[in-house]
Amino acid sequence: QVQLVESGGGLVQAGGSLRLSCAASGRTFNNCRVGWFRQAPGKEREFVAAITWNSGSTYYADSVKGRFTTSRDNAKNTVYLQMSSLKFEDTAAYYCAADSPPHYGSIWSSQEYDYWGQGTQVTVSS
Repeated sequence: QVQLVESGGGLVQAGGSLRLSCAASGRTFNNCRVGWFRQAPGKEREFVAAITWNSGSTYYADSVKGRFTTSRDNAKNTVYLQMSSLKFEDTAAYYCAADSPPHYGSIWSSQEYDYWGQGTQVTVSS
């Protein structure tokens, strides 16, 4: 089974930056899609970004385009979410997730992911 460990969350002022990390143990990310989701209190979990491990293709929610970047490090078996120009509305618990083949559903759907990190809190002060 794949275990995902997240880190990098914290408190930051609006306009600042944070980088989240998602490291896999047990297995590599090979052939997986790795997604980032977030959930604020009282709100639904929403898609943020995703990356395909093999090709490095990236996908972003409209709300974070131009501000967030997801990337991978093959040697470290780690996926990153670089968050810049943070806004108060970015405040949420952030989760990374990995799926496994076959890939039937949309990359932005949380239902397609099989393994989840423990979450890391990002709080942006205005």
